[in-house]
Amino acid sequence: MPANLLLLSTADTDLLAASQADAGWRVANPARVELAELPTLLDGVEVVVVRLLGGRRAWEEGLDAVISSGIPTVVLSGEAAPDAELMSMSTVPAGAVTEALAYLREGGSENLGNLAGFLKDTLLLTGDAFDPPRTLPTYGIRASRTFTKDSRPVVGIVYYRAHEISGNTAFVDALADAIDTAGAQALPVYCGTLRGLDPSHEDNAELFALLRECDVLVTTLLAAGGTVASNASAGGDDSWDAGALASLDIPLIQGLALTSTREQWLESDAAISPLDAATQVAIPEFDGRLITIPFSFKAYDSEGIASYAPDEERCARLAGIAVAQAKLRHVEPKDKKLALVLSSYPTKHARIGNAVGLDTPASAVVLLGQLKDAGYDLGPDLNLDELQGADGADGLIHRLIAAGGHDVDWLTDDQLAGAVAKIPLSTYAHWFGKTPESLQTAMIEAWGEAPGSLYVDQSGPEPAIALAALQFGNVVLMIQPPRGFGENPVAIYHDPDMAPSHHYLAAYRWLEAPEEEGGFGAHAVVHLGKHGTLEWLPGKGIGMAADCAPDAVLGNLPLVYPFIVNDPGADLDPDPGRPARPRSGPGQPARRRGVRRVHPARGRLALRDQGRADPRRAARARLRAGR
Repeated sequence: MPANLLLLSTADTDLLAASQADAGWRVANPARVELAELPTLLDGVEVVVVRLLGGRRAWEEGLDAVISSGIPTVVLSGEAAPDAELMSMSTVPAGAVTEALAYLREGGSENLGNLAGFLKDTLLLTGDAFDPPRTLPTYGIRASRTFTKDSRPVVGIVYYRAHEISGNTAFVDALADAIDTAGAQALPVYCGTLRGLDPSHEDNAELFALLRECDVLVTTLLAAGGTVASNASAGGDDSWDAGALASLDIPLIQGLALTSTREQWLESDAAISPLDAATQVAIPEFDGRLITIPFSFKAYDSEGIASYAPDEERCARLAGIAVAQAKLRHVEPKDKKLALVLSSYPTKHARIGNAVGLDTPASAVVLLGQLKDAGYDLGPDLNLDELQGADGADGLIHRLIAAGGHDVDWLTDDQLAGAVAKIPLSTYAHWFGKTPESLQTAMIEAWGEAPGSLYVDQSGPEPAIALAALQFGNVVLMIQPPRGFGENPVAIYHDPDMAPSHHYLAAYRWLEAPEEEGGFGAHAVVHLGKHGTLEWLPGKGIGMAADCAPDAVLGNLPLVYPFIVNDPGADLDPDPGRPARPRSGPGQPARRRGVRRVHPARGRLALRDQGRADPRRAARARLRAGR
């Protein structure tokens, strides 16, 4: 069919639906059209429809050029609501403009086909047949799937209705399949928006009934809590209200469906564009969402039409993160296994648990007591009085030092041999073999072949990597492994290119791996102290890939990272791709941009009483990993 209609839309789903309609549409995205290309696009066209997100200024010169061409033009907003300024720029009758918006608001190839017939008949008097706009559901379950709740955790996937009706759903299907493979039940739900929805309104009741079936929610939608992030402020006012989503009381995970191609993402150290950083990272954090990783990218066909192409490996990682969060709600406290990891920077006994505004050892002791009171299994031998001393948690620190610490000036062979946690070389080699090849190469270049030269026990039948840890039933308390060692360990801590050591990787792989595979099998990890080193490992600034060291080290583990909120230099993290640092209570709206893998309600452990730590306040802070 001759292409005598031109659709210029900043929504690629419009273009995809129009191309599927086979109704004479020529399509292009104004964001990817140079002014010099417009004459060729307009050649032979009899009607133009322009649909813009962001108003006239989003494409001012291009819009002026289209209108000045003299071709009948319909100008509309990319939003569902009419935009009076844009519509007034149309050069066709107002009734035709209003009707065109109705077709595009409903979307889908059928409506785009009928829009073509309407425009030809109404404006060109061709006598083409057409049907009125067909109303499509505003929300629902992915058409290719059914949902009947069973005993598995439920991971919801929320994506835009426009993707469903245009058939741009490969990324949703791939993530849903990965969630099923990871042992949970996927519930993909499409809707037009989450902004400003009232869960009690009858129009939204069924949507929120679906969402309440979920233990965790992965969303690719924009923020739901407001329209202007700068209006949100500290102090607990209501200018930014995530409202409906917050009422679900479940972890909200932001899965990144990037507007760049996979190749652009792989080649970039920054990883994501400024637009994606704003719309998929910074602003969604005002909703309390946990920013994770890219799992979908733009791909273009021979006609330049874009669709979302999933990355199977990243889908598996995102599914693993979400399922690990969801499982927390299905495990009783007595069965939950938790790791408390104390910072140690630099690697000296005197620096164990170093922090600003937090008495880390004393808080750790109080936290152990609170976990016990909450029903966690801490074994029969926990003696809190023994761990707490007159001047602080002296007993705990002395126990950790006796367990080995990481201070090589004092470490003995007997301490290595008696370590609570040791990973035989054969076990570690299996874990190491699962890491991306590029990271393996970097680690070997930096630290030699596994298991490395330090923190290795040679007393057994094979070398074993020893960890400085104490174990109390289902809770292990461990000193974070050194970022590196050598002539200048402090410089190594901050080296953005230095790969983690075998000891470092082994520690976190041991925490996550199930017991039957030689690990501890933690359900979650709590980092206590400042600064940890996981966020300094090499990798992309945000939107991590499989070979980014923080991603490979942490795996799918939910991470709680209490952090003081009155240290603005550290609180505003310029490197948001690093692992989570949630903080307690209402905080500054520009929250730390590395948050991922833990719901804010699970991280109420930070103390911020004008910078002074009070273990009694920590005693009132409960680790609620799950309900």
